[in-house]
Amino acid sequence: SMLTALSIRDIVLIEKLDLSLARGLTVLTGETGAGKSILLDSLGLALGARGDSALVRAGAEKGVVSASFSLPPTHAAFRHLAEQGVDAEVDGELVIRRIQQADGKSRAFINDQPASLNLVRQIGWLLAEIHGQHDDRALVDVARHRALVDAFGGHDALLAAVGDAWKAWTAAREALADARARVEKAEADRDYLEHATAELRDLDPQEDEEETLAARRQMMMNAEQFAAALGEAKDALGDDGTLEARLNLALRKLERRKDQAMGKLDAVCGALDRVLVEMAEAGRALASASRDFVYDPKVLEKSEERLFALRAAARKYKVQVGELTALRQRFEEDMQSLADGGSNVKKLEKAEAQAASTYEKAAAALSDARLATAQLLDKAVMAELAPLKLERARFKTLIEAEPAKAGASGVDRVEFLVSANPGVAPAPLMKVASGGELARFMLALKVVLAAKGSAPCLIFDEIDTGVGGAVADSIGSRLGRLSAGLQVLCVTHSPQVAARADHHLMISKMEEVGGGGHRMVTRVAPLSASSRREEIARMLSGAQVTDEARAQADRLLAATG
Repeated sequence: SMLTALSIRDIVLIEKLDLSLARGLTVLTGETGAGKSILLDSLGLALGARGDSALVRAGAEKGVVSASFSLPPTHAAFRHLAEQGVDAEVDGELVIRRIQQADGKSRAFINDQPASLNLVRQIGWLLAEIHGQHDDRALVDVARHRALVDAFGGHDALLAAVGDAWKAWTAAREALADARARVEKAEADRDYLEHATAELRDLDPQEDEEETLAARRQMMMNAEQFAAALGEAKDALGDDGTLEARLNLALRKLERRKDQAMGKLDAVCGALDRVLVEMAEAGRALASASRDFVYDPKVLEKSEERLFALRAAARKYKVQVGELTALRQRFEEDMQSLADGGSNVKKLEKAEAQAASTYEKAAAALSDARLATAQLLDKAVMAELAPLKLERARFKTLIEAEPAKAGASGVDRVEFLVSANPGVAPAPLMKVASGGELARFMLALKVVLAAKGSAPCLIFDEIDTGVGGAVADSIGSRLGRLSAGLQVLCVTHSPQVAARADHHLMISKMEEVGGGGHRMVTRVAPLSASSRREEIARMLSGAQVTDEARAQADRLLAATG
């Protein structure tokens, strides 16, 4: 997993930049004001930072940043996207594209699919972390401390057990609360319930009965019209049989003569025979239909009474007629709950108590594991502090049980605290550490946590500010250790850090002539071995590079190579 490319168009002083990135430790160096912050702001945009129209290059309508990541298909980012209904897996590549308009509007895409800023931010957490002197992400977020302790301790099985127990306990509580509410309501409404149940039992509403009755009623109301039309049809056929008799007589006469007609009467005889057959069938159908449409006022009255009774009951109980059957069943279940004397509630109370006990045991086991892990974590972080010029500081992982805030991750509140000086009570990181100290605390924690609970790409922004060469060398060695398992990018002013890099990018700002005027642009270029030596020498001596600085750069490169 790694950040493979960063593409920037029209952001501040960058008109066009396509940057390829590799594994290991990559350092970005350059003189103050060369544009290192532009790169970090651009990457921040791609990771879901708040947009700002001021980031768009002067004269441009929009700025665009694309960050490309190479990830295994099983990476959590793809799983999270799938859970959000976004099918974004494309051969292990994930590209976040952010468009910042000059009018302040902003849009984002993940593998060319539109995405909300919130979703981009959630995915960004899983892909990269930016740590610097004004860190407002990652380890400073107390909400993430518990997850980091669990990752360090390998608490996956314990967490799964707590999560399952919480789910079961929640379901048991809900079932018990529902049963209690039904019994309490039934008790309060006992008289009403008994009356309503008896009334609906007597009424005995059937499913779809309203539609059936309404259709039958409509048909009976039109029965007289149907009967009149049928009568006209019977008259037309000749209800007295004379028409049929005349046709029969004509047919017999023709049949007696058809043998001498050499077949010329066969068609006529066949047609008359079919007419007689169809007339007989029509007569039977008319007789049958006439019986169906006998108007009976008593039957109509009975259907109307039933229909009106159902509709009156529906109005009374404030439901649709079709819902009366389900209502009756619910009333009868409530009556049964009363008859059971609360036995179902007692059974559910027992189940809820067992589920609570199971959860409490699982949460207690997780809490014990967290306390043990916290001691190991504190010891490991403390060992990292002295080389980072934080020897007087103390680091402590505070774990407090908060049963009232129990949840799927247990009952513990976890927070990383530091004490800047001996004898001073530990306090939250942001309240105690200065910008530089905070960044070095982040580095110490990251070195200890390594790849556990970490995004695959870490970016450190000038965490060596204000420290001497020995501390800078300690920072460099730790960044190197981290880069063995994670991709690490570091913006630095320290030659000791730069000398340890696997890849060195130089950021520069220059004046360009063209388009009818002068403009300042930012350039980023990978350095060759000789160019890298010259850049480290510049970092050692300042603007005027001396031979001694070059020799010192050679010594640094040799010592770290």
